[in-house]
Amino acid sequence: MRDYKLRSDRGGQKPVGRMLLGIFIGLILGLAIAAATAIYMTSAPVPFLTKTDKSRTSAPQADRNLAETAKTSEAKGQPERQRFDFYKILPGQEEPVSERELRAAAKEPPKPGAPQDIYVVQAGAFQNPAEADNMKARLALLGLQASVEPATLPDRGTWYRVRLGPYTQLEEINRVRQTLAQNGVDASLVKLKPN
Repeated sequence: MRDYKLRSDRGGQKPVGRMLLGIFIGLILGLAIAAATAIYMTSAPVPFLTKTDKSRTSAPQADRNLAETAKTSEAKGQPERQRFDFYKILPGQEEPVSERELRAAAKEPPKPGAPQDIYVVQAGAFQNPAEADNMKARLALLGLQASVEPATLPDRGTWYRVRLGPYTQLEEINRVRQTLAQNGVDASLVKLKPN
């Protein structure tokens, strides 16, 4: 006849001992997985890390390059052709704005009936469109909406400008520029002139 009684001592281990052994093994496995994940994450490339390479120039340098190219084509007697696609979006000529000009515009009261000045903030110019998209994504993480606008330069190829705006309020421009400066983005301010 069979004995159906429960035996508390099978194989010399108690149920509490088995539970502690399971917890210990689970803890060791969890630590090993966490360590492997940490090693993998620290060795993986960061997609929005700012790199210093030759394909990126600061916004003021890119604007100087554009101005030099325009002067060269005028000196050679070549007719100036429309080089930028974004003129269709933001019509008018553009000129860089210095800090002094911005302060003077802030002190000057707006004239009634006069058209408001339109500004854009340029966060960078890149020859590689992927780098321009990375900058746009980096700005999106800061809560800023930017656009990538191609500009074709004779003898220099196509540059991709990362721009924010258009803005008409100086307070908003200063807020955006302060956010960019706090996050290490060298930006320039460009004023668009109506035709």
